[in-house]
Amino acid sequence: MIPEYLLIMRTLKLGNNFLVYIIPGLIWVYNMILVRSFIDGLPPALQEAAQLDGANDFQIWYKVVMPLCTPVIATIALYYAVGQWNSFMDTYLYAKELPTLQYKLYEIMSQATMQLDTHTTTNATQAVTPMAIRMAVTVVATVPIIVMYPFVQKYFVGGMTLGAVKN
Repeated sequence: MIPEYLLIMRTLKLGNNFLVYIIPGLIWVYNMILVRSFIDGLPPALQEAAQLDGANDFQIWYKVVMPLCTPVIATIALYYAVGQWNSFMDTYLYAKELPTLQYKLYEIMSQATMQLDTHTTTNATQAVTPMAIRMAVTVVATVPIIVMYPFVQKYFVGGMTLGAVKN
């Protein structure tokens, strides 16, 4: 975490900038391994056929390999979206002026806890408990991901099975 902080704040100077949510997680090693293993599993005959038809390396990559990589790209997009959706520390460390939903929900929960602490000292009853607020925050945080998943499910299943044993 310290090298990432030094890279973002000192070298890239991305403090309180929207790019702090995009650039640090752009290239993850796991995603690169996932894409590489998927591309290695493609039949080499497709690339050879395109080369015989006169396509250069860029055309082979753009017109043959990339359209076949839709499942793995959708899988990575889902991983990235869920990772950024659940991102709390990015806002907490780098961009408090551009808060994410998770950071706002954290603030709501901490305010509810502080209100409970002040009410318990005065023996007042509270209509909404911190547990109820925690459950509402959980629903707000999970519903968008649950709504998004069915749209990418067919690609996600195809991308997740790329590491399976082939006969």
